[in-house]
Amino acid sequence: MTIDTVVFDFDGTLAELHLDFPLMKLRVGELADRFLAPARPPATLPALEAIAWISQSIEGQNGGRAADFRKEALGLIEAMEMEAAGRGALFPFTRPLLDGILLRGLKTAIITRNCEAAVRVVFPDIARYCSAFLARDHVPAPKPDPAHLLLALRAMGATPAAAVMVGDHPLDIQTGKAAGVMTAGVCSGSKTREELIHAGADWVADDCEALFRMFAEKGVLRR
Repeated sequence: MTIDTVVFDFDGTLAELHLDFPLMKLRVGELADRFLAPARPPATLPALEAIAWISQSIEGQNGGRAADFRKEALGLIEAMEMEAAGRGALFPFTRPLLDGILLRGLKTAIITRNCEAAVRVVFPDIARYCSAFLARDHVPAPKPDPAHLLLALRAMGATPAAAVMVGDHPLDIQTGKAAGVMTAGVCSGSKTREELIHAGADWVADDCEALFRMFAEKGVLRR
């Protein structure tokens, strides 16, 4: 088991988490009411999936308004992401950690459900540290669709068998497993160690800095 490629989530993994997801879903629901959506989506659906669910619901009732709802809902989310990015920051360890990974000759990427513009506000020099960066703007469907991760691996010429997906949410673990890569959970976001273990993460650590100390101790990084 040797790792030569590391794919990171962004918010809660490499950067402070400032997005209020319950508020985001509330605002999407309020917008749906304005468009006379026949029903609210299941409470367990994340915001992007809730938008897709509501769009389909509106499509069945008034197809012409579904595209308008989706455009306005995604604009609402992007505005919240940009506002949160203005208050955001990378974790203190992020740049030194990525520098160390690059010095080892490992491939690195960031994939995120956030929009590209918000990420670049927080991490303007992202290209210096990553071989690939795929925000939701860059893919037909964002994670947990495994294609999001597989596209990043393909862009780097990397193979799933030697890659690890690192993230702070069970969705990241789900994405990695669906793509056939190793998975690591970090407790630096909003989810607990128990939730990440329950999701099936191969490794769990307090944050990325602690995770890579664990990797070094176990000798799983390519030498």
